[in-house]
Amino acid sequence: MHDEAGTWRGRRVLVTGADGFLGSHLVERLLSRGACVAALVRPSSLTSAAVGIAGHALRNLGGVQRDLARVIAADVASSDAQAQIVAFEPERILHLAADAYVDRSFDHPGEVLRSNLDGTLRVLEAARRCLRLERVVVTSSSEIYGDAQTPAIAEDHPLMPTSPYAASKLAADRLAYAYHRTHGLPVAIIRPFNTFGPRHPYDVIPRFVARALRGEPLLVHGSGEQSRDFCYVDDMVRAFLAVGEHPAAIGQAVNFGTGVATTIVELARRVVALCRSSSPIEHDPPRRAEVARLCCDHGLATRLFGWRPTVSLDEGLARTIAWARECSAR
Repeated sequence: MHDEAGTWRGRRVLVTGADGFLGSHLVERLLSRGACVAALVRPSSLTSAAVGIAGHALRNLGGVQRDLARVIAADVASSDAQAQIVAFEPERILHLAADAYVDRSFDHPGEVLRSNLDGTLRVLEAARRCLRLERVVVTSSSEIYGDAQTPAIAEDHPLMPTSPYAASKLAADRLAYAYHRTHGLPVAIIRPFNTFGPRHPYDVIPRFVARALRGEPLLVHGSGEQSRDFCYVDDMVRAFLAVGEHPAAIGQAVNFGTGVATTIVELARRVVALCRSSSPIEHDPPRRAEVARLCCDHGLATRLFGWRPTVSLDEGLARTIAWARECSAR
């Protein structure tokens, strides 16, 4: 795989959604590579503690906050965010900010669309005005594909979103590509499959782990035979670095995942076993608009960047469980 270290050192990099689960891991890695990082975060990410930049502490980046070049607390879909992105004069923009709760999109579709589509529009418009810009990476989602029609999903799979959230991400994905074609903007689109690891506050794995550690029932929606491709956060951070620095990424939309689909009921069994828990597995009604199967074909990522997953599901779960135990002991 292409060596990222030298290509990030000294680069001015702006990360949106920087204090989120994946964004915070990515920011830490960028700082370790010597990048000059500005973090765009939601105002709600700031606490009242008088720590670090602007007199506020970030939830997930407190340990490295003093190393950040700038913290921008703004709604990514606002004109203020757009202006502050331009003012930082980034060379690379990694756009992760999103309203990522699928269930929220059922009852608040307008708010989700605003965050995910209007927010991406603001970032792209800012990028057009950044004179030093080398790359803007836009984060899409595996949810844009809908139910897998092939054993593994490649980039040419039909795009059939089943939820308003997935539709909003597809709209942002295609808008980013249109800006590349219309304005010659150096856009690269990353399509992550289900990512998990420490700091993940929602979704099935953190929910299962929390319940198993408390000895509570693990609630599986429907039959549990629906399956997902779970990729550990360290591997996905490597994916972002590759898309953010490799010349071959410009103009591409690239899938990243393990190529292994695990049913939700099997995931529940693994979490119970790894937690050494006595939690029973119970079934709830099916979720609305749930995709039956997602499994990644990462062949293009391997061909372009030499990227392959390195952390197995069990190893990633073990690391996540250890982190959760440590958090609960504090």
